[in-house]
Amino acid sequence: MKGTESVHKNVQEMCDCYATTDPLREMSILKNDADKEEAAVKWLALVALHGVNNNAEKISIRRSGDGKVTVYAEYRTTELPSPGGEVGQKIFEAVRGMTHIEGEKGKTDLALGLRESSIDLRVKLKKKEGGEQVTLRFPE
Repeated sequence: MKGTESVHKNVQEMCDCYATTDPLREMSILKNDADKEEAAVKWLALVALHGVNNNAEKISIRRSGDGKVTVYAEYRTTELPSPGGEVGQKIFEAVRGMTHIEGEKGKTDLALGLRESSIDLRVKLKKKEGGEQVTLRFPE
């Protein structure tokens, strides 16, 4: 992704922009966005907002070896709207750019400003069964 150093800032700005929307509805229409890089940033902001608003323990996005992307939240057994293959690819690039995780796996904390407060997400990235997985663990 071009300008990965500002991806974190862009995610925070999107969190502020979409703070009063329905994150699930917005997530479900992102795969149709023309700008896939911006859609990836928007999706990361929306998933953070959804996790905070719905008291999620963690949310995982998985991309299989054939490029299929699925999203799961642990607070209950449910599948969240998928961002689609192209936006999903950009999400993985954005996460790697923000966290500087390189290689097969890694984990780090990511501070994310939300309006007048902030949260620390635990970001875990790993290669899995020919694909990849990013997990965002939300604080209690």
